[in-house]
Amino acid sequence: MGDVAGHLQALPAWERYRLPGKQETKYEFVQADDRVAVAASSDASASMLRAQVAIAPEALGRFQFSWKVASLIDGADVGVRESDDAPVRIVLAFDGDRGRFTVKESAMSELARAITGEEMPYATLMYVWCNQRPPGTVIVHPRSSRVRAIVVESGPGRLGQWTTYNRDVQRDFERAFGESPGKLTGVALMTDSDNTRSQAAAWYGPLRFEKASPQKISLAP
Repeated sequence: MGDVAGHLQALPAWERYRLPGKQETKYEFVQADDRVAVAASSDASASMLRAQVAIAPEALGRFQFSWKVASLIDGADVGVRESDDAPVRIVLAFDGDRGRFTVKESAMSELARAITGEEMPYATLMYVWCNQRPPGTVIVHPRSSRVRAIVVESGPGRLGQWTTYNRDVQRDFERAFGESPGKLTGVALMTDSDNTRSQAAAWYGPLRFEKASPQKISLAP
């Protein structure tokens, strides 16, 4: 654990973010399979481990992340309100013109501020592992159209092994929302099993944003 702690000192501050009315998922910084990682353990719980960032749209470039999932969650489906659980999610929060919010979206943002002290992001893009929906599927969140998910892994074929993804964030955002992204303001890890009242275990590897220039921004838990 000493090596992990030393590695964290140069990184952005990660914070545990509770969701109102939910039990917290356990996140622990570990050394797993020769890499620094975050181990996530959910027991009918939902919360995030997040970091604030400030990356301009033109600097988004490629985004690389990796994870390992122990097992799928029986009955989970990110696109269904009553079963909206996932063993792994990478969550990206974006700023934007809130004047484009619908009346419903403005009300939801105000409610979020009243409950949590923070406005909801202008837009949230998630990368998820889904039980059945094929990779590439875009899912509009059942509670808010300002939250959308892209399936990057599906089914049990690669359970129990590290899988790495390299995504074009700007292109993914445009495909999901039909508009260009604003500034990236936050990154989070989320493992949740509260809706299905079940358990989930996963590990998240280092995250990296790579600009079009050689400069890189590393978010390695």
